[in-house]
Amino acid sequence: MENGITGHTRLVGLFATPIRHSVSPMIQNTAFQELGIDAVYLAFDLGVDRLPQAIESIKNLEMLGANLSMPNKMAAVPLMDELSTAAKLVGAINTIVNQNGKLIGHITDGTGFMRSLQDIEIDIIHQKITIIGAGGAATAIIVQAALDGVKEIAVYNRKDEFYTKVQEKLAYVEENTDCKISLHDLADKEGLEKDVAQSVLLVNATGVGMQPNTQASPIEDFSIIREDLAVYDVIYNPRETRLLKEAKIRGAKTANGLGMLLYQGAAAFELWTGQEMPIEKIKPIIENN
Repeated sequence: MENGITGHTRLVGLFATPIRHSVSPMIQNTAFQELGIDAVYLAFDLGVDRLPQAIESIKNLEMLGANLSMPNKMAAVPLMDELSTAAKLVGAINTIVNQNGKLIGHITDGTGFMRSLQDIEIDIIHQKITIIGAGGAATAIIVQAALDGVKEIAVYNRKDEFYTKVQEKLAYVEENTDCKISLHDLADKEGLEKDVAQSVLLVNATGVGMQPNTQASPIEDFSIIREDLAVYDVIYNPRETRLLKEAKIRGAKTANGLGMLLYQGAAAFELWTGQEMPIEKIKPIIENN
């Protein structure tokens, strides 16, 4: 249905830079229109320098809330009145809900990841998983998986200058959940092989394999992938990375990052509106962009 602007129309903003390429406005506005919700979603190209004023405007303009992307996800944390449990553990937010003038920060990336696993019929609760990478996407996945009841997570990352900080962050998450979390050097091939053998899911949460370096892969030995292992790559450009191609050859279930993108947006939509996003109407928008 058509949803024209009225005197009652509420605003949701997207605060990030660069942002003009984002498909989020198309996704969220389609969902608003489909359900007849009198709201509009607009993108605002701004960084951390103007973020405090932008966030204050959520209250002043009585907006429903906002989405945040880089470079604002961490900078917005101290500007919130309250944080969700996941947002506290991750230390970043991508969604703000205006609850009668009280701003609550959420992180829906991990929620989106967990929900997308249902599409490939993989249940990781009470199981062990292995994740490659320890950046923002990886941390959101690790936190939500731990909160939801995953038993053990083996994390592999390059031993760079951030390795110690990553170790401290993962220890903090482990202390505040019932999940065993360990960090390992990605160069430890034997350790990776052993952990993957014990896991039901292998996740690439790095940018390795993304356009234009489509022949790159976060692992070199594809023989560690078995038929009953699921392989998930948060990359969606290309739709099928080299890792996913190799996993498919070996009979493993595979998924790219489009599901995570879709369902993190759906989780934000539900936080603002209290209604479920019409997923089947939104899927084609994501798949064709």
